[in-house]
Amino acid sequence: MSIASLTGSPAGAAVAQADPIKVMLVDDAVVVRGLVGRWISDEPDMTLVAAHRSARDAVADITRQNPDIVILDIEMPDMDGITALPLMIAAKRDLVVVMASTLTRRNAEISLKCLSLGAADYVPKPESNAGVTTSPAFKRELIDKIRALGRKRRIGTRFAHAPAAGAAASAASATTRIAAPSIVPHHHAPHAFKTRAFNPTAPKVLLIGSSTGGPQALTAVLRGLGSILERVPVLITQHMPPTFTTILAEHTAKATGRPAAEAKDGEPILAGHIYVAPGGRHMLVKRTGTTPVIHLDDGPPINFCKPAVDPLFKSAAQVWAGAALGCVLTGMGADGSHGAGDIVTAGGNVIAQDEATSVVWGMPGAVAMAGHAAAVLPLDQIAPKIVRLFSGDRS
Repeated sequence: MSIASLTGSPAGAAVAQADPIKVMLVDDAVVVRGLVGRWISDEPDMTLVAAHRSARDAVADITRQNPDIVILDIEMPDMDGITALPLMIAAKRDLVVVMASTLTRRNAEISLKCLSLGAADYVPKPESNAGVTTSPAFKRELIDKIRALGRKRRIGTRFAHAPAAGAAASAASATTRIAAPSIVPHHHAPHAFKTRAFNPTAPKVLLIGSSTGGPQALTAVLRGLGSILERVPVLITQHMPPTFTTILAEHTAKATGRPAAEAKDGEPILAGHIYVAPGGRHMLVKRTGTTPVIHLDDGPPINFCKPAVDPLFKSAAQVWAGAALGCVLTGMGADGSHGAGDIVTAGGNVIAQDEATSVVWGMPGAVAMAGHAAAVLPLDQIAPKIVRLFSGDRS
């Protein structure tokens, strides 16, 4: 299978036209509805079934239009996105909802809370309507996410959107954690890939890369690591813009009880600490004397991403060699695959999330199909495997 088939690219015009992804757009700005609506309508594998300025009207129209995906603005006058989200999911249990918000701290908090309440993903909007019209990056990200999430749903996976236990009981607690996704496995033919044997070198660092669906998966893995988090450093690259990574680090600290923050250029990498790549900068590792340190790079996007996983994995392989353990979780695209190859070449090990539990099996799928993974595991088995590896298991 080609990498393109894992990243959400159209399978062909004939298939696309026969079974297009049905999209509902909900935004109170007429400029956004008009422009984004045209983008969607111009794609051969998508169709715009409705565009609403009112979230209340959109909720009422879910059953009639039966969309596959809703692009839902957060800030609207009659009903905001976080209020509309559970009502939409109640109207259609397998609905995929992508939140749209500008890059404010408040909206970042709300977007991450929406993930814990059933949204599949988010897309950051430019701060002005004029910015929407002039941002090719926003268009590309939005269309790519519609395509990847829509195709994921079409091949049989369904998001079980019920909030994690306790999420609805306390708004305060819901804002301080990100629930693991509940995903029903599908049963189509598995992809053919081979895993490699684990290298026997004991790992000294955990490196995690993730994208679409990543915040929920990250929390699930980190919470399962227990005392391992006290003994090793953890470096995370999650595809997120500025402000969002700040909130993600804060949530991670609360979820794990360990020091977690956006990484700072030049700071030493210490056991027991969690370092999150800041939005808009690549996080790499360098060695100063005998001490590994963080290096932040403001170079161009890699794999259309900034931060990207590949530079973290590549640099970590150079610093820790066979003692590097990489983990690639759910996400669109193929970022992390080349870096995973660098880790393996240096003697380290890589674990990838499996397809059934991935929101999008792009990044982990690329790693698996390239033959870099020593294990391809369901989400709930990844943390136990990492614990065993750090505890001396080499199989």
